[in-house]
Amino acid sequence: MKPLDREILRLALPSILANITVPLVGMVDLAVAGHLGSLGEAATLIGGVSVGTMLFDLLYWNFGFLRVGTGGLTAQAYGREDWQGTRDILFRGVVLALMIAALILALQWPFVHLALYVTHGSEAVRELALRYFFIRIWAAPATLSLMSIKGWFIGMQDTVSSMAIDLVVNVVNIVASILLGRWMGFAGIAWGTVIAQYTGLAFACLLIARRTLFRKEGSSPASISAAEGSGTAQRGRVSCEPETNLPNWKRFRRVVSGADLGAFLTMNGNLFIRSLCMVAIYVGFTMISARYGDLILAIGAILMKLLLLFSFFTDGFAYAAEALVGKFIGRRDLPAVKMTVRHVFVWSMGIGMFFVLFYLFGSYPAFRVMTSDPLVADAARPFYFWLLLMPPIGCAAFTWDGIFVGATASRALRNSLLWALLSFFGLWYFGYAVRGFSLLPEDALHLLLAAYFAHLLVRTLYLSYRYKKTRSLIAE
Repeated sequence: MKPLDREILRLALPSILANITVPLVGMVDLAVAGHLGSLGEAATLIGGVSVGTMLFDLLYWNFGFLRVGTGGLTAQAYGREDWQGTRDILFRGVVLALMIAALILALQWPFVHLALYVTHGSEAVRELALRYFFIRIWAAPATLSLMSIKGWFIGMQDTVSSMAIDLVVNVVNIVASILLGRWMGFAGIAWGTVIAQYTGLAFACLLIARRTLFRKEGSSPASISAAEGSGTAQRGRVSCEPETNLPNWKRFRRVVSGADLGAFLTMNGNLFIRSLCMVAIYVGFTMISARYGDLILAIGAILMKLLLLFSFFTDGFAYAAEALVGKFIGRRDLPAVKMTVRHVFVWSMGIGMFFVLFYLFGSYPAFRVMTSDPLVADAARPFYFWLLLMPPIGCAAFTWDGIFVGATASRALRNSLLWALLSFFGLWYFGYAVRGFSLLPEDALHLLLAAYFAHLLVRTLYLSYRYKKTRSLIAE
C-alpha cells in the first residue's frame, strides 16, 4: 500500500468508526418510538420523531458551516505550521457557535410554531414533535460548539479525537434514549439526546485541554508529497513555539476582529447559504411526504436513514480529503493535492459499490429492524430499488464536498447546492404538474426519491466541472 493510501486510511478509519454510530442513533430513536405503541400506532410515533428530528435538521444543518469552515481553515493553517492561527480559529468557531445557540434559544417558540404551521402531518404527529423539540432544544449550546470543535480536530489531522467525541456522544445517546424511553416514554428519547450532547462537550474540553498543555502540534505523520518519490513519510515534531505575550483581552480583540475575522465570516457566509439549500432539500422531502399520510412519512423517514447510512462511510474519506487537501494547499503542494483527489475517489467509490450489494440483499431485514409494524415494512417494498441507485452518485457528491472544503472553495460549494436545490424542487413540481397536481401516495414518494437522486447528480456534475476547469483548487 502506498504511503498516501496509508495516510488516507489513518484519517478516514476513525471517522468511519465514529460515523457508524451516527445512523445507529437515528435508527435507535426511530426503533424505540416504533416499539412504544401498540399495533397500528408505530407509524404515528415514528412520524413524531421524524418531524421532531426534521425541526433540528432545519436548525442545525443551517449552521453546519461551523464544522466545515473551522476544519478547512484549520487544515490550511496546519499546513503552514501556524499553530497560534489554529488556536485562534478554534476560538472564533466556538464563540460564534455559542452566539448562534443563544439566538436559537431566544427564538425557539416562533421558530417551532412557524415550522409546524407549514408541516402537514397529522395532529398526533405534530403534538409529539412539539414535545420532542422543547426538550431537545436545550442541547443547542453543546451541539453547535461540538461542530466547531470536531472540525478543528479534523483540520489538525487528528480524526482520532473527533472520533472519540462522536463515540462518546452517540453511545451515551443510544443508551440514554433506550433507558429513558422505557422509563419516561416518548419524552425520554429527547432527554437522551440532551444528556449525550453535554457529555460529549465535557469530554471534548478535556481533549482540548490535554492537547494545549502538552502542545503536540504536528505530532501526526507529516504530509506525503507527490514529489517524494520514495514515499517515505516523515514523523512530526513537537511544536515548542512560545505563547504570545499579549494580555488576554488584547488576544481576544485580535481573534474577534481584523482581516482574519473578515475572511472567516465571508467564507462561512457562503457555507451558510450552502447549508440553507441542503436543509431545504431534506426538510422539503419530509414535509412533502408528510402530506401523504403517516405511513408514507414513516417509509420516507426510514428510507432516508438507510440512504444516509452509506454517506457516513463515505464521509470518513471526505474528512480525510478535507484534512489532506487543506494541509497540502497550506503548503502550496499542488501535485500532492491532485494525487490526494485521485486516491480518495478510489476508496470512496469502493464504498459505493459495497453498499449497492448491501441494499440489494439487506433492504427488507433493515426495515424490520427499524419497526415491528409489518404494515410499514411491507408497504416499503416498491421503493427498495432507489436504494440501489443512490450510492455511486452520492459517494461522488460527498467526496467532492470534502475536497472543496479542504480547499475552502466556499463559492463553488455554495453554487453546487443552489443548482441542486433548483433541480430537487424543479423535478418535484414538474412531475406534480404533469400528473395534474394530484398524486397517489406511492407515486408521490417515487417522485420525491427521483428528485433526491437528481440533486445528488447535479452536485457531482457541477463540482467535477469546477475542479476540471480550475485544474487547481489552490486557485479557488
